[in-house]
Amino acid sequence: MGATTSRTAALEISGLHAWYGESHILHGVDLTVNRGEVVTLLGRNGSGRTTTLRAIMGLTGARNGSIKVDGQETISLPTHKIAHYGIGYCPEERGIFSSLSCEENLLLPPVLKRADAGMSEAEIHEMFPNLRERKQSQGTRLSGGEQQMLAVGRILRTGANLLLLDEISEGLAPVIVQALARMILMLKRKGYTVVMVEQNFRFAAPLADRFYVMEHGTIVERFAAHELQAKMQVLNELLGV
Repeated sequence: MGATTSRTAALEISGLHAWYGESHILHGVDLTVNRGEVVTLLGRNGSGRTTTLRAIMGLTGARNGSIKVDGQETISLPTHKIAHYGIGYCPEERGIFSSLSCEENLLLPPVLKRADAGMSEAEIHEMFPNLRERKQSQGTRLSGGEQQMLAVGRILRTGANLLLLDEISEGLAPVIVQALARMILMLKRKGYTVVMVEQNFRFAAPLADRFYVMEHGTIVERFAAHELQAKMQVLNELLGV
């Protein structure tokens, strides 16, 4: 469950620094995610978790260090080329086009050349029946939960196999959160690799193989799922969970 040397990691970050303008946000982040793992980044607001996801995609200002995807260095690449390594980013704001229907939103992004074939529309509808029922609905008429399903379904259709999910459970009804949890477990069974940023500890805890805790733009704790109970006192001090 920890980092291995016998196979290439899906994602390997070392010495990552990132800035927004003059603001130095990440201060030497090191983390490794193996293929097929679900890894959760924990931390308070402003700890650098979302910036870490954005830096992986090249969406921050300046950045330096190393970000390897399947062993390939991507730190100097622009965002559109990074995506072709099979990375799907689901930002907190979801990015649903309000003027397009649910189906048009789902089919909009191109399939990534470097990734395996993406999920079919039928497979996505099987995972999220709501999206089948709302195919012709405008993006603005979808509920928050349906928009979140659409945002995730859209990146699965592109063929991305490394998913960066930012606060996907935030503000959603418990029944939708349960559906998203089932989705992550199903993706894990299919061999997808998932990096999640989550405030909802109860949602994240049963899903993750490993956890990294961030504070002030650095990793301050790392542990596997089987160590979770032993780490609860530390987590309570760091996160107030």
